[in-house]
Amino acid sequence: MQRELFDTEHDLFRESVAEFLKREVVPFHEQWERDGIVARDVWTKAGEVGLLGLGVPEEYGGSGDADFRFNAVVSEEICRVGASGLGFSLQNDVNAPYLVGLGTEEQRHRWLPGFASGALITAIAMTEPGAGSDLQGIRTTAVRDGDSYVLNGQKTFITNGINADLVIVVARTDPDADGARGLSLIAVERGTPGFERGRNLAKIGLKAQDTAELFFTDARVPADNLLGTENQGFIHLMHNLPQERLSIAVAAVAGAELMLDRTIEYCKSRSAFGRPIGKFQNTRFVLAELSTEVDIARTYVDRAITLLNRGDLTVEDAARAKWWTTELSNKVMDRCLQLHGGYGYMMEYPVAKAWQDSRVQSIYGGTTEIMKEIVGRSLGL
Repeated sequence: MQRELFDTEHDLFRESVAEFLKREVVPFHEQWERDGIVARDVWTKAGEVGLLGLGVPEEYGGSGDADFRFNAVVSEEICRVGASGLGFSLQNDVNAPYLVGLGTEEQRHRWLPGFASGALITAIAMTEPGAGSDLQGIRTTAVRDGDSYVLNGQKTFITNGINADLVIVVARTDPDADGARGLSLIAVERGTPGFERGRNLAKIGLKAQDTAELFFTDARVPADNLLGTENQGFIHLMHNLPQERLSIAVAAVAGAELMLDRTIEYCKSRSAFGRPIGKFQNTRFVLAELSTEVDIARTYVDRAITLLNRGDLTVEDAARAKWWTTELSNKVMDRCLQLHGGYGYMMEYPVAKAWQDSRVQSIYGGTTEIMKEIVGRSLGL
């Protein structure tokens, strides 16, 4: 189905993003996968051509345009070249709203120019060894001591964890509060005494993406680094999570579209029993099913982007988009790998890497089970 989401300015932006990726990312990504981390200079190069700081006001060096369609273009083009190590979407889609929407004027002037230029890489630290989708289980504490907070705790599975210069840490500032109450968001800067990075974690996929453990041992952070209102961190998170989950859905659909297109071409050229495997009814039926479902998913996600831009995307609709598209992406990758036969299991074929990279999407940003719980509760159940 023909897309009607983008205007001419988005199409021109897409061309510039694609050209940047072709020049500055594609030739180096395999090496980054071997290194387990992308080179920092790709961040500053991305900042120079306007790929970072989307939605950040111009006075701080950003695009000045909070149109999420530009964010979607960046995510889609990154997926189309398989550059799964880049953490640009985390910077633009997830962390920007916290710094722009919750930051004080002083904080914005301090952090956003580097954020938009790529000189300052960010991460957000929610997950702990004993607390994933359930934020009520967070044990990291931030105790007020004069003009500082003293942080103690551990975070894990943190994207951009090694490269990050600024980490938005979810910590418990009121130990007596029940459940998710009493949480706050505190920005911890690189070089803070007591803040240490652990392992760059080895993963099934996303091998070029630095995913780390973070440790805080009596880390003293200025009280001025509090983002938003003390003890209102859970509310701030709930406000911004729909955009994060939509961002994941955008990438899931783009990745599924790419691999479906490549598999269709493979099925036209690969022969078995004297004819292309695409001529077999089973192959056509599998691809017809996947094509239909991906098209429907794309239509839903495009509609969700429109609603987000209007300020009307609900928590429940974002959860629907997130769980459905990520599960569909996993299905597409699995079916496409199967159609490649033994070659699909070989890393020299893109479908193998796509299959590995896709699997985590139904886990991070809130698992499929949590998304269904959100939707189920909205039904009055």
